[in-house]
Amino acid sequence: MQGTSPITQELVLVGGGHSHSLVLRMWGMAPLRGVRLTLISDGFDTPYSGMLPGHVAGVYDRPECYIDLHSLAQFAGAQFYVDQVVGIDLHQRRVLCRDRPPVKFDVLSLDVGSTPQISATVSPEVAHQAIPAKPIGQFLERWQLLQQSIGRSPKCQDIAIIGGGVGGVELALAMDTRLQHRAHLHLVHRQQNLLPSHNRWVRHRLQRELTQRQISLHLGETAIAHHPNYLQCQSRLTIPCDWSVWVTEAGAAPWIQKSGLATDDRGFLAINGHLQSRSHPFIFGAGDVATLTQTPHPKAGVFAVRHGKPLFHNLRAYLHNQPLQTYKPQQTYLSLIGTGDGRAIASRGWLGASGKWIWRWKDKIDRQFMAQFQTLTPMEMGGSQFVNSADSPVMFCAGCGSKVGRHTLNQVLNRLEMPAPAEAVLKGLESPDDAAIWQPPRDRPLVQTLDYFRSPIADPYRFGQIAANHCLSDLFATGATPHSVLALATIPYGTPKIQEETLYQLLRGVNKILAPLNIALLGGHTTEGPELGFGLSCNGLLQSRALTKGRLQPGDRLILTKPLGTGTLLAAHARNRARGQWLEIAIATMIQSNHAAGVIAQRHKVRACTDITGFGLLGHLIEMVDASPKTLTITLEQSQIPALPGAIACLDQGITSFLHDRNAQVQHQVSPWRSPLAAASALLVDPQTSGGLLVAVPGQDAIVLLKQLHQAGYGDAAVIGAVDDRASYGKPAPDCPIILKS
Repeated sequence: MQGTSPITQELVLVGGGHSHSLVLRMWGMAPLRGVRLTLISDGFDTPYSGMLPGHVAGVYDRPECYIDLHSLAQFAGAQFYVDQVVGIDLHQRRVLCRDRPPVKFDVLSLDVGSTPQISATVSPEVAHQAIPAKPIGQFLERWQLLQQSIGRSPKCQDIAIIGGGVGGVELALAMDTRLQHRAHLHLVHRQQNLLPSHNRWVRHRLQRELTQRQISLHLGETAIAHHPNYLQCQSRLTIPCDWSVWVTEAGAAPWIQKSGLATDDRGFLAINGHLQSRSHPFIFGAGDVATLTQTPHPKAGVFAVRHGKPLFHNLRAYLHNQPLQTYKPQQTYLSLIGTGDGRAIASRGWLGASGKWIWRWKDKIDRQFMAQFQTLTPMEMGGSQFVNSADSPVMFCAGCGSKVGRHTLNQVLNRLEMPAPAEAVLKGLESPDDAAIWQPPRDRPLVQTLDYFRSPIADPYRFGQIAANHCLSDLFATGATPHSVLALATIPYGTPKIQEETLYQLLRGVNKILAPLNIALLGGHTTEGPELGFGLSCNGLLQSRALTKGRLQPGDRLILTKPLGTGTLLAAHARNRARGQWLEIAIATMIQSNHAAGVIAQRHKVRACTDITGFGLLGHLIEMVDASPKTLTITLEQSQIPALPGAIACLDQGITSFLHDRNAQVQHQVSPWRSPLAAASALLVDPQTSGGLLVAVPGQDAIVLLKQLHQAGYGDAAVIGAVDDRASYGKPAPDCPIILKS
């Protein structure tokens, strides 16, 4: 038994903007006992707006100016859901997402930014060439396409930047620096003066800078349409235009107003001085998405940053029923406007200054801001769903007393839409149970497999998909058709409603894998514990011949269906040293089922097959060798073995999983073996979660099989080796059955 404090409240942050990034960092340094924190964002990282122009100008690369939300959530001990929010159910307190089940909350905070409104009509032919400056992540993706187009074009293209505020002017200067006169830039502004909120000296200084850089200014002009090759203005002026970038007045996501929250006249969340919704006090807002109705201020990054500290304090205070702080925005603020060429202009009130020293000042401020998110070490609470509590100990039982309550379990099962069991199931038809009885057909052999592991990611829904695929993979590797499963789940300590939500998210993920294959979840067992874990006992039936690990023959080619590297990447994630982009690609690979690959393998009558999991590629390959004639030699082409992005980099740093060294004990069967292992060789013993299939197919069929795998979505599938007769190597024959060829 263990003394713990269970999770009793759910705090959900929607959006990974500057304010929430600061909240997550402060939360990681001072977590709140009994509260589970969840971040929902439509991206795995978030750009820092202060460095955006420098990134466009080529001064900063992506890692320097992006906050890695996976790393930040790991530091904060938060769950992290990558998805797009489409609404809020205020009555049931649920966040509605595009691709996952609704997410329950007790307290909610919004920091989803804003999007410039393209008020002009855009012809369908050039729709992809009209680029809003926000969301910044989407802008930068389109900016890459714009640069590629200009690089391929034999003629000088025209780019119109619509909006003459700080954002438009700074972006125009940065783009001019990066494109190096390969495009002609136009700045279109509906007012007669640029930067109307700044003093006369700053306006004139920047207008002179634009003119000297031969950026055409079109002041007092309102863009109303983007047609192929030109931009039309209200005054009937036409401006040559291949691409348009819109840095105009921003709008809010429509779902905020549709949800029933109080908003201002532009649809932004209306908040009071405590950063609370004016209509729903359990909802907070910060950054561009929110408007302080009593003391409004510009929607600028400086205010989003300043919202962070009071938002953190007030979220904690609200959860503990303590007094809230009042946020008072500053009346004037400092703007440091980069010109893209190593200089900058400072503006505050009636003051202004320019020079290289201003840029060095701005660069130092921006790098210091980003540094606090780039050197994060996981806190002791990170990744744990419970905390030790000396002041209010709760004793959790072991044995059957640790089961999740019947009411909680029934609530979850009633919310799920699971495939019905086949008629052959004698027990499990009416309701899932700890045991199931079914009668398999007499002429079809039964295949059973079992697996279970702790969650390597802080997202029960996606973990459910990964775990289900991993557990079912053995059936696909044998050529069996899955029939039904029994589940074993460990749910973190918490109140009944918290545990219900965790179990629901987990089983919804599992069911997303089971339902398309018509696999019935017949029942199972739940238990409480410190960490989320899940496994399945899987039943399948053989339709025809079984695929086995043996039967390798000379002339066979070895095909691997998925890239390697999940072991080192998950180990790096646990140490907060994996980039979010690497982790997202690894998760997508683990969520990909081996079902289609197994069907293709059966169709081609492959000789042997296995799935690559905990023992790594070499461990499972040696199992195939041991089950085949002893006169065979396997030649592995190391250069052809696919690796997940970041896997080699992590192995180069010596980041390996706990099982890695044990897997490396196969060295006496491999030649040549390098010790210590080079990263490319270390990859071969990296333990895989929900890894791919390794199939042996006659050489003449390999190309056709590989093509069909690519068409089925296994884009990284590759021929990685060949099977030969050991005698073909001459005398003396190799001492090891596996030869590595670099």
